[in-house]
This record gives sequence, structure tokens and C-alpha cells, in this order.
Amino acid sequence: MPMRISLRDGAFSLTEDPFTNVTDDWAIPQGDVIISLTRFQAEGEALLAQGRKVGVRLESHEAVEALAYDLPRLAVVALAFPKFGDGRAYSYARLLRDRFGYAGEVRAVGDVLREQAGYMVRCGFDAFEPSDDSTPEIWAAAANRYHHVYQRGADKRAPAFTERGA
Repeated sequence: MPMRISLRDGAFSLTEDPFTNVTDDWAIPQGDVIISLTRFQAEGEALLAQGRKVGVRLESHEAVEALAYDLPRLAVVALAFPKFGDGRAYSYARLLRDRFGYAGEVRAVGDVLREQAGYMVRCGFDAFEPSDDSTPEIWAAAANRYHHVYQRGADKRAPAFTERGA
């Protein structure tokens, strides 16, 4: 079974991934699946009616607002990083957490590098499929590299200006 790095209660760990990533040209297998937005719009109702957990992979050019109505029924939103310099998935994660109140798993997939771990956590990601051989310990060190932060984030860490005021 494939593995991913998960963040739960502030701790990073290597966990089995119960979901099967399904491309648009594959048949849907049994069990929990992550499918594209296009496929979800076509087949999502039927999959959810079967009682299985469903996740959607959102590419960087697709609008996160397209999922707004269905978010309470989704187990995972996998946000794709097509290349490390494309930061739209950070904005999508913040929108999912802050504007839409999504409490399910927000997963980083694609060109996911440990140098970005701290920023991903701050934006609301809680699962990662690193593109290198990173371990949970390496991700924890990268995510906690800086003690002070300078603005509010989805991770609810206190910004430096509130620490100074205390």
C-alpha cells in the first residue's frame, strides 16, 4: 500500500494511504479513491452513493470554488504542485480551511519538496506526498525550522507581534 506523510496533533508520521489515485482513463477500482475534478463532476454522485470515501485531485489551473458545495462529502482534497515554483495550491489550501471551513484532509501532491514544509503547514496542508525520499523526521525539522512567524496562518501559531505585546 502506498505511504504518505501525515500531520496529526502537531506530529508528523508515515502512514498508509487507504486511497487509490485514479486517472481519468482508468476504471474505478473498489475502495476509496482520489479522482480528478472533471471525473468527480461526472461520476462523483454515483461514487458517494456507494458509501465509499472519495477525494478530488485539484490541478493548479482549476478553481477551488468548484468544490465548495461538495466539500462536506469529500474525505480528501489533493492539491497539485505541477512544479515547485507554482504556489497556487497554497492559496487553495487557505481558501479550503478559512473561507470554506473544510475539515477533511488537504494533501500536497506533485512536486512537493521538504523546503516548502513550513509554508504548507501554515496554509493548512496536513498530508504530503513528497517527491524526494523525505522522512517524517525530516519534514518535522523543516516545518519547525523557524520559531517566529510574522502573520496569521491556518496553523493558528501566534504571530511575533502578538508575542511582543504579551
